[in-house]
Amino acid sequence: MKKNVAEFIGTFWLVLGGCGSAVLAANFPNIGIGLVGVSLAFGLTVLTIVYSLGHISGAHLNPAVTFGLWAGGRVSGKSILPYIVSQILGGIAAAAVLYVIATGNGSDIGNFAANGYGEHSPGGYSMLAAIVSEFVMTFMFLIVILGATDENAPKGFAGVAIGLALTLIHLISIPVTNTSVNPARSISQAVFVGDWAISQLWLFILIPILGALAAGVVYKTLQSK
Repeated sequence: MKKNVAEFIGTFWLVLGGCGSAVLAANFPNIGIGLVGVSLAFGLTVLTIVYSLGHISGAHLNPAVTFGLWAGGRVSGKSILPYIVSQILGGIAAAAVLYVIATGNGSDIGNFAANGYGEHSPGGYSMLAAIVSEFVMTFMFLIVILGATDENAPKGFAGVAIGLALTLIHLISIPVTNTSVNPARSISQAVFVGDWAISQLWLFILIPILGALAAGVVYKTLQSK
């Protein structure tokens, strides 16, 4: 239960910090933080949670990460469902808090930092571009996570590597899909946007998980002697 609570809190912080920066601060008149600021916000949420709660649950904060770590032999199958439920609930709770804040000045939520492709991609990128982007970004994210947390890796630096990796991923792919690489993050925003965000949600659940599973298998192969 402690691990599940930690995953709930960690994912809550990731969605509130990352999506909150996108919804509230990215385009604030004259002093908005922009794409770079949002990218840093997502990276900082992971960095801070890895060092504060990672020793309790491993700080997955993401169903794709949980699947990838399972494929890489790091976690047992019985951990998958409880972790994923905790992550999704934490994300939705954060989105609810963000909804209350974002509408506090009379504004509507707009796209609410939801993930999308085609006409709902920030840069108008196609579904194929979104699939390739989400698969490759999640694959590389898991490679970094698996490598940085390997028993042979330098100790104490995993959070830095993982946080910077997520920052880089957002710097690359926000224009394509608003960057998911995390089904819980995508679900949480889509629940409040509805409509197109729900209809496109399948991509941001399926593709990151496939990318993570592939990375887990590849990294496990690299480790084999």
